[in-house]
Amino acid sequence: MLVHAGVFADWFEPLLREPPLARRHRLITYHRIGYAGSTHAPGPITLSQQAAHLRALMRRIAIDRAHFVGHSSGANIIMQLALDAPEVVQSLALLEAALPLPAGSPGRSGILRAVELYRAGDKAGAVDTFMQAVAGSGYRSCADRVLPGAFDQAVADADTFFGQELPAIQQWVFGEAEAARIVQPVLLVMGGKSHEISPVWQQRQDLLTAWMGHAEPFVLDGATHMLHLENARGLAERLGAFFADHPPPHRKAR
Repeated sequence: MLVHAGVFADWFEPLLREPPLARRHRLITYHRIGYAGSTHAPGPITLSQQAAHLRALMRRIAIDRAHFVGHSSGANIIMQLALDAPEVVQSLALLEAALPLPAGSPGRSGILRAVELYRAGDKAGAVDTFMQAVAGSGYRSCADRVLPGAFDQAVADADTFFGQELPAIQQWVFGEAEAARIVQPVLLVMGGKSHEISPVWQQRQDLLTAWMGHAEPFVLDGATHMLHLENARGLAERLGAFFADHPPPHRKAR
């Protein structure tokens, strides 16, 4: 189950085509509430509600247990699912989780500027400023090449991201106590160039590594927060190996 980040609705498209995953696994991704063709609901949407949406999707398509891959805020959602319904989670791959940060933390200025632009009515400027803050100035050329049309869709979904998702991330409660409750295998993925863009990615990686003593850190070569848009094959190979190392109990019996 692949749970996408905010901003771009189709973040995971490159991974769906990668043989190390596509040939061995049933890969499922979806548009979260408010993104692309999914329902746009008014009012606040919490991460707990989004975890419940994911659980409901699993029931609808008759999946009892799965490996989960979450990118940025998608990683937050699958961690919340592991707290709320641990029985459905076989493993977690957390791709640069969007842990809430204090207002004065380094690296937040670009995000605050993006919010200001959104509130002023400049949705395209807000999306561009946010993405530059988290993935660097080269993000657009990569996105346009790998996900044509993704930027325009992100502007169309800006109300969801800036009006609902960012507030939900800030209100989400997750710390050492919550991390200790997650006992499933965890892969912590960080882009090899992410620290060049913002210090927050290394800070978050260090926090989760300290909180989850059983987690496996992994650095994806040549990637920023764009990760699977910049090195889909490298990520697919590592995810495939991680899933193979932690198969469901019935597969171990075979």
